[in-house]
Amino acid sequence: MTDLLYSEEEEALRAAVRDLLTDHCDAPGVIARSESDTPHDLQLWKLLTDGMGLAGLLVPEDRGGQGATHREVAVVLEELGRAVAPVPYLTSAVVATEALLACDGSGELLTRLASGRTIGALAVPLHLAPGAAFPVVRLEDGVLHGELTGIADASAADVLLVPADDGGLYAVQADAVTVAPQVSLDLTRPVGRVVLQGAAGHRVGEAEPAVRRALRAAAGLLASEQLGLADWSLTETVRYLKERKQFNRPVGGFQALKHRLAQQWLEIVHLRAAARGAADALATGEDVDVSVAVAQAYAAPVAVRTAEEALQLHGGIGMTWEHPAHLYLKRAKADSIAYGTAGAHRAALAELVDLQAP
Repeated sequence: MTDLLYSEEEEALRAAVRDLLTDHCDAPGVIARSESDTPHDLQLWKLLTDGMGLAGLLVPEDRGGQGATHREVAVVLEELGRAVAPVPYLTSAVVATEALLACDGSGELLTRLASGRTIGALAVPLHLAPGAAFPVVRLEDGVLHGELTGIADASAADVLLVPADDGGLYAVQADAVTVAPQVSLDLTRPVGRVVLQGAAGHRVGEAEPAVRRALRAAAGLLASEQLGLADWSLTETVRYLKERKQFNRPVGGFQALKHRLAQQWLEIVHLRAAARGAADALATGEDVDVSVAVAQAYAAPVAVRTAEEALQLHGGIGMTWEHPAHLYLKRAKADSIAYGTAGAHRAALAELVDLQAP
């Protein structure tokens, strides 16, 4: 029987990441950065990667990484979600890295991604579910032509992994393409349109298995980010309701609110189980598709609902730009369509366990 509880090492990792984020990723800083031309905090990225080696957790030691598992990555993503940290961790250290791990010709590039000195992005739209068809660009006379939209963190990437119509996945340097920002609800994870006009690329492997593997890991581990978001939302709401007074008593003492908070707590406990299940399945390779589909089918509605409740139960202050509640709601809403909607994952789960609708 698999133990889904956090190990001592995982708790130590959580404490280290949380301490770093407490010191270097406060809400006013994230809000100010989201309004600027540089939404990504590359100084924080350097501390997480150079200082702690977190970009290489999924990469084997003989290829320059830490040789850890998806369970450790899930703990990191919980903390990054809790802080709504504007760093390309999910897109580079998980999605691009997993894509390269499925490729034969990825050696030196994978090592660079593991060090964190190079940021990668898989040029596949953020909304695509693991089993969905993905758009490709045209390979003509050895160079790439085309346009891809909805690429998360494309503006921060040094290297883009681009699927082409010959079935290959090509590593393309960011300075060989044009990245135009697109309107994104979540300003801390911007999306962009990538335009290739005769861009040179180095073929690293087959696109189909690489994209499938990357999106499956992304969907499974996104649940841990959503868990972090939801956990912060509930914790802060409880704290606020204990302090806020109406009719000379704490607002949190009213039974109607206690029921709402208790319901959220139960949903987050279930979400933690689902997210841990997905991370463990990815780490062990057992029942991966089912575990990922279960986690994503459950995670998005819980994260959105908890963030909405946080905004509402904070009253007037929750509606202001200065309060971070809006950061969490926007990230939760954006995450709810990232790597497949809850509905898409429910449909996939029905097929996997042969429980089709009548």
